[in-house]
Amino acid sequence: MSETQERTGTLQDLATIAPATESAPAYEAKRDAQGRSYATGRRKDATARVWIKPGKGDIIVNGRSVGTYFARPVLRMLITQPFLIADRYNQFDVYCTVKGGGLSGQAGAVRHGISRALTHYDPALRGILKVAGFLTRDSRVVERKKYGRAKARRSFQFSKR
Repeated sequence: MSETQERTGTLQDLATIAPATESAPAYEAKRDAQGRSYATGRRKDATARVWIKPGKGDIIVNGRSVGTYFARPVLRMLITQPFLIADRYNQFDVYCTVKGGGLSGQAGAVRHGISRALTHYDPALRGILKVAGFLTRDSRVVERKKYGRAKARRSFQFSKR
């Protein structure tokens, strides 16, 4: 009994000596002289450099509008998801350059970059975007081809004759 009382006594003493100072880190807004926020997004083999600033909702990808660069509606929907989740649709202009990979990987990279740039512009949006999974980099990449195989895992065709 006395050991238990000694343990709890020491724990209470420790609590009074060193109060818990751990709290969530406070994030600051990161903006340049023009009021833009920058972030890099990646998916598969694609890398997107994204700048956002307050505006009327124009999205420019590699010098072209998003409608001409990403012709499929699914890819355009993928890019606008962070704005819809954060309730900031048509409030920011986006300028981005993207290279590497295919269109699907590039759209995912732009979405990742927009999400990160939004958190740099307004740190209060971090919780919403993190719960939605937009701040996590999708680390899946193509598996490399191995020697003695037709592709990464496929064997050459077997023949008896």
